[in-house]
Amino acid sequence: MAQKIYGDTKGLASNERRALERLYRRRIPPQKLLTPELCRAMCTISSALGRQVAVIADRKGNVTHVILGDRHSIYIPDLSYYRRSHDRLKGLRIIHTHLGNGKGLDHEDITDMALLRLDSMVAVDVVDGLPGRVYWGHLLPWTEQGEPYSIETYRHPSAVPGGWDTFITETELAIQKQQRVFKLKGGEEKAILVHAGRGRRADAEQSLAELKELALSANVEVLETVYQRINRYNPAHLLTKGKLKEILIRALYLGATLVIFDQELSPVQVNNIAKLMDLKVIDRTQLILDIFARRARSREGKIQVELAQLRYLLPRLVGRGIAMSRLTGGIGGRGPGETKLEVDRRRIKQRITSLERELKAVAKARLERRKKRRKKACPVISIIGYTNAGKSTLLNAMTGSDVLSEDRLFATLDPTTRGIRLENGTKALLSDTVGFIRHMPKGLRVAFRSTLEELEDAALFLHVVDMTSPYKQEEMATVETILEEMGLSQVPRVVVMNKADLVQKGQRPAAPKNGVIISAVTKEGLGDLVSTVSKQIEGGRHSCNQSQALSSSGDHIYCEDRLIPAA
Repeated sequence: MAQKIYGDTKGLASNERRALERLYRRRIPPQKLLTPELCRAMCTISSALGRQVAVIADRKGNVTHVILGDRHSIYIPDLSYYRRSHDRLKGLRIIHTHLGNGKGLDHEDITDMALLRLDSMVAVDVVDGLPGRVYWGHLLPWTEQGEPYSIETYRHPSAVPGGWDTFITETELAIQKQQRVFKLKGGEEKAILVHAGRGRRADAEQSLAELKELALSANVEVLETVYQRINRYNPAHLLTKGKLKEILIRALYLGATLVIFDQELSPVQVNNIAKLMDLKVIDRTQLILDIFARRARSREGKIQVELAQLRYLLPRLVGRGIAMSRLTGGIGGRGPGETKLEVDRRRIKQRITSLERELKAVAKARLERRKKRRKKACPVISIIGYTNAGKSTLLNAMTGSDVLSEDRLFATLDPTTRGIRLENGTKALLSDTVGFIRHMPKGLRVAFRSTLEELEDAALFLHVVDMTSPYKQEEMATVETILEEMGLSQVPRVVVMNKADLVQKGQRPAAPKNGVIISAVTKEGLGDLVSTVSKQIEGGRHSCNQSQALSSSGDHIYCEDRLIPAA
């Protein structure tokens, strides 16, 4: 049975094709890197065709692939089927011919070896149709000095020493030993975080710090962060292949299973990088979506998150593309049928349509509740702020509730509303909302539109700020920007500087105008906050009849007072 020849085989004569197919019969002894006989056969074919020839062999010495390239390079086929382990090499070596350049392994060879975690990359010079010098490249255990790989040169294939099986086993054990040194506890995945940008380093460090918090919130163990300043983004890979090679080599020695990019990757970039790096690759948006998927508890929240995930996934399906669609053809619409890619796309679109219908029904029910609330004219106070500023903890402190609150980003997603009694017996609703964050994915904003519309009914915002954050000014600006984009910048607000218990009194920042300093954990300053909120609500209230009644329903307390937002 004929074996597949990878690469451009058009125009090959039958005897040339058979010569290539016979390379599959060659077997390399486990203790040898290569054999002179294999190199001689490859060089004979390469010289006759004027093109590079390559074989890929496993550790048992079996030839798994035969590749025909052009005069200057070869195209490595998809090797994702083979071993993908964070603590081991691929278990494959590539042996290929070089036609008359005598320059040894070039940058592309070393990059391919690193990105694919190959056992070795070997080049054999072709000299008058016979093998000449042999260049052997392989990875080394990590050191702070020197290159993480080595290139050795031999005058002829027969001069290459044996002991290959022992060498590669010891190399892999050395890498695993280093990983145990770097290894931390916990975490479902082990990741390297990457930021590539043209802005200030301080901005990059802030963004990477937030990305790290997001990763920890998703139970991802962060091994290292990488900052790369670039003048322009590479449209295919975001970064250069050389930088990706460095990241992958570092990931190999650290035992990373995942690379997270701070920038949102285009569908082309994420697929190209994943092919090159042989590691799982995600971007900031996908990480946030994963966190939301873990934390959503209500039916509405789960619908919103799934909708955002599908909208993110749809353009990232790889295949022939819409332009090459083969849905129907021929007379009467009969044809070869749908490709798997098109079936996947169609099913995702159908699911998106179904989820949008469900979300509209949920949003309609939410709208009816809001209408009833308006009829009762009970003031609504919405807690807003950057994620992990302490919004849910504040809700619990003011209402005596037990809503989940954790020291991590996006600990709670589902909006929660509780009744609260202000000064002078005033009853109001206190509502907690999903936290804001820089570069909030557009898909999430669209999916959570019905939830965020609750803010439109608010008579007052409690803008909670984490006073311990070194980036509190930027976080406050982000919240203000999002409110402005939503057309809610005119709603009055009280700035709540939270987490006072973590800062000594002499080092606390001054309370902003129309703001208070509190600790939602120790309830320090809570009385001042209630007093400030009461004054704000009272200042925007119409005069009311003495007979205005109060009614309650479940956890919510409604009143019939009409509010006018304060200027």
